[in-house]
Amino acid sequence: MKCIAASCLILLAACQMPTSNPSGKKADTLITANTAKIAPGTPTVTDTTTLSGKWYLQPVLPSDTATGKTPFLQFDLAKSRFSGNTGCNPLHGEFYYGKKDSSLSFGNKIAITKMTCPGYNEMAFLKSLGSTRRFRLQNGTLTLLSDDKTELSHWTRKPGSGPKALKA
Repeated sequence: MKCIAASCLILLAACQMPTSNPSGKKADTLITANTAKIAPGTPTVTDTTTLSGKWYLQPVLPSDTATGKTPFLQFDLAKSRFSGNTGCNPLHGEFYYGKKDSSLSFGNKIAITKMTCPGYNEMAFLKSLGSTRRFRLQNGTLTLLSDDKTELSHWTRKPGSGPKALKA
């Protein structure tokens, strides 16, 4: 019995010991069983497997970025609220989504400023949001879909990225 208790104490002490650092490198560059090697100053990778967070429109037409701004949406799943920019005006409101069936719709009351932006079709952008009934997350791209699963728009975590992004 004493032998088992002593073995348990030794194992417990070994688990609490800090990892040795024979290389003399900073602790954030060491590889441990649960972490990957991260160089200092490396930006964190944003999760592209969840609706939560900030998504940028993949521009398809020159008018999508006529104002010089890339439209974006930021989803707060905990509050079922979103904010963003149409490419012209800031907007915010409520959204509804299904955790299991990938349904998504934007509330009827979207607050938006009314600045005019020549050459930008903001009404088409808002109509697209209003037609959204589903979403798909695939290969780091968020796709907003209509009821009949027509693709309305594509979004990525970085502005101006993705296969359909315009080249500057």
